[in-house]
Amino acid sequence: MSLQERFVSLESHMAGLVVGQAALLNRMLVALLCDGHLLVEGAPGLAKTRAIKVLSHSIEGDFHRLQFTPDLLPADLTGTEIYRPQDSTFIFREGPLFHNLVLADEVNRAPAKVQSALLEAMGERQITVGSVTYPLPELFMVMATQNPIEQEGTYPLPEAQLDRFLMHVLVDYPDVAGERAILALNRVEAKRSTSDEELFTPQTALKQGEVLAARQDVLKLHLSEPLEEYIVQIVLATRDCGRYGDDLQGLLQYGASPRATIALDRCARAHAWLTGRDYVTPEDIQSVARDVLRHRILLSFEAEAAGRNPDQIVDMLLDRIGVP
Repeated sequence: MSLQERFVSLESHMAGLVVGQAALLNRMLVALLCDGHLLVEGAPGLAKTRAIKVLSHSIEGDFHRLQFTPDLLPADLTGTEIYRPQDSTFIFREGPLFHNLVLADEVNRAPAKVQSALLEAMGERQITVGSVTYPLPELFMVMATQNPIEQEGTYPLPEAQLDRFLMHVLVDYPDVAGERAILALNRVEAKRSTSDEELFTPQTALKQGEVLAARQDVLKLHLSEPLEEYIVQIVLATRDCGRYGDDLQGLLQYGASPRATIALDRCARAHAWLTGRDYVTPEDIQSVARDVLRHRILLSFEAEAAGRNPDQIVDMLLDRIGVP
C-alpha cells in the first residue's frame, strides 16, 4: 500500500469515528502533511476534541489536551525548572507542549503571556525557559479551538498569532443524516466495553517516518508556473482588492501576509496529493483558499457595518481573478 493510500485509509478510519465533519478531518490531514497548525472555530459538542484524539491514536505519537483558562501561566505550557535540594541544582521538567499533537481547547480564554508562549512554540518549533532553548519534536501540530458563541472573559488572538495558523476551519452542525449516524454510532459504542484507545486505534497506525516521507512527496507535486502566478495574484488581491471592482474598494483594512502565499501553495499540494493526483489544479487552490485566508485578512469598519464576512470577500476575489 502506497503512502497516499495509507492516508486515504486513515481518513476513512477517522470518518467512521467522527461523523458529519468530513471537511474538518480533511483539513487536519492537510495540516499534518503541510507541517502546520489548525485553528478550529465551532460551537461545543461538534467532535473537535474527538477528532484530534482519533488522529493521535492513528499515528505514532503522543497527544495532550490543554484547557485554556484565564489563570493559566506560561509555565503550564512550556514546563519549568525544578530545584533539587539534594545536589542544589535545577532540572527542567517538560510541559505539555513537548507532545506531538496538542489540543489547545478554547485558546482565546488564556491571557497574552500564555498566548505568546504558544506563539513561539508554533512559529519557531522551540521553547525558551530562562536562557536555555529546547527544541520541540519534529512531528508537532497544534489544533486550537475557540467558541464563537460566548465571548465574555476572552482575549482575542492577536494578528501575529493568527498568522501562525496554517488554516482557520469553521465547523458547522451536521445535517439530518449526520445526526442519525451520530445516534447510531453512540449506541454501538455504548454497548462495547473497549476503551477509547482500543476503539480509536486502527489495525496499523502510521509511523512518524511515514508522515515525514509523505510531506516530502507533497512538496514534489507538480505546480505549473501559471498556477504559481494564480496563487500570488490571489494573495496580492487581498492587499488591493479595489482594483477588482468599485464594490470591493475599502472593504479590507489589511491583506494577507506572505505566509498566506506559502500556505496556499502547500495546502493546495496536500489537497491534490490526498485525492491521488501528482499535479495541482485551480480547484485545489480554490478549495483551500477560504481556510487559508479568512483569518489573515482584516475587514474595514465599512465592511463590518455592511454585514460582510471574510469568506464573502474571498469568494468575490476568486470569481474575479482570471483562472489559468
